[in-house]
Amino acid sequence: MGGETVETKLERLLLRPAEAAEILGVSRSKLYELVAARKLPSVRLDDGRLIRIPLSALKALVEKAVT
Repeated sequence: MGGETVETKLERLLLRPAEAAEILGVSRSKLYELVAARKLPSVRLDDGRLIRIPLSALKALVEKAVT
Protein backbone atom coordinates (compact mmCIF):
# COMPACT_ATOMS: atom_id res chain seq x y z
CA MET A 1 0.00 0.00 0.00
CA GLY A 2 2.98 2.31 0.54
CA GLY A 3 2.49 5.87 -0.68
CA GLU A 4 -0.85 5.35 -2.38
CA THR A 5 -3.39 8.12 -1.98
CA VAL A 6 -7.13 7.97 -2.44
CA GLU A 7 -6.64 9.65 -5.83
CA THR A 8 -4.37 6.87 -7.04
CA LYS A 9 -6.92 4.29 -5.95
CA LEU A 10 -10.02 6.02 -7.30
CA GLU A 11 -10.56 8.14 -10.37
CA ARG A 12 -11.91 11.54 -9.34
CA LEU A 13 -15.44 12.22 -10.50
CA LEU A 14 -15.30 16.03 -10.41
CA LEU A 15 -12.47 18.29 -11.53
CA ARG A 16 -11.65 21.93 -10.92
CA PRO A 17 -11.94 24.11 -14.05
CA ALA A 18 -8.15 24.52 -14.26
CA GLU A 19 -7.68 20.74 -14.09
CA ALA A 20 -10.35 20.13 -16.73
CA ALA A 21 -8.82 22.77 -19.01
CA GLU A 22 -5.39 21.18 -18.69
CA ILE A 23 -6.77 17.74 -19.55
CA LEU A 24 -8.52 19.13 -22.64
CA GLY A 25 -5.50 21.23 -23.63
CA VAL A 26 -7.43 24.51 -23.62
CA SER A 27 -7.25 27.69 -21.55
CA ARG A 28 -9.40 28.20 -18.47
CA SER A 29 -11.19 30.98 -20.35
CA LYS A 30 -12.09 28.60 -23.17
CA LEU A 31 -13.32 26.06 -20.65
CA TYR A 32 -15.59 28.66 -19.04
CA GLU A 33 -16.88 29.55 -22.53
CA LEU A 34 -17.77 25.90 -23.13
CA VAL A 35 -19.59 25.78 -19.79
CA ALA A 36 -21.45 29.06 -20.46
CA ALA A 37 -22.50 27.82 -23.92
CA ARG A 38 -23.74 24.59 -22.30
CA LYS A 39 -21.39 22.55 -24.50
CA LEU A 40 -19.74 21.18 -21.37
CA PRO A 41 -21.91 20.22 -18.39
CA SER A 42 -20.85 21.44 -14.98
CA VAL A 43 -21.85 20.99 -11.37
CA ARG A 44 -22.33 24.00 -9.12
CA LEU A 45 -21.56 23.53 -5.44
CA ASP A 46 -21.65 25.76 -2.37
CA ASP A 47 -24.65 27.83 -3.53
CA GLY A 48 -23.22 28.13 -7.04
CA ARG A 49 -19.87 29.59 -6.03
CA LEU A 50 -17.84 26.51 -6.94
CA ILE A 51 -17.83 25.02 -10.41
CA ARG A 52 -16.74 21.45 -10.97
CA ILE A 53 -16.59 19.56 -14.22
CA PRO A 54 -17.57 15.88 -14.24
CA LEU A 55 -14.83 13.70 -15.68
CA SER A 56 -17.54 11.88 -17.61
CA ALA A 57 -18.48 15.19 -19.30
CA LEU A 58 -14.90 15.65 -20.52
CA LYS A 59 -14.85 12.14 -21.92
CA ALA A 60 -18.23 12.66 -23.62
CA LEU A 61 -17.08 15.95 -25.17
CA VAL A 62 -14.03 14.29 -26.67
CA GLU A 63 -16.02 11.27 -27.87
CA LYS A 64 -18.55 13.58 -29.56
CA ALA A 65 -15.77 15.57 -31.25
CA VAL A 66 -14.03 12.43 -32.52
CA THR A 67 -17.09 10.80 -34.07
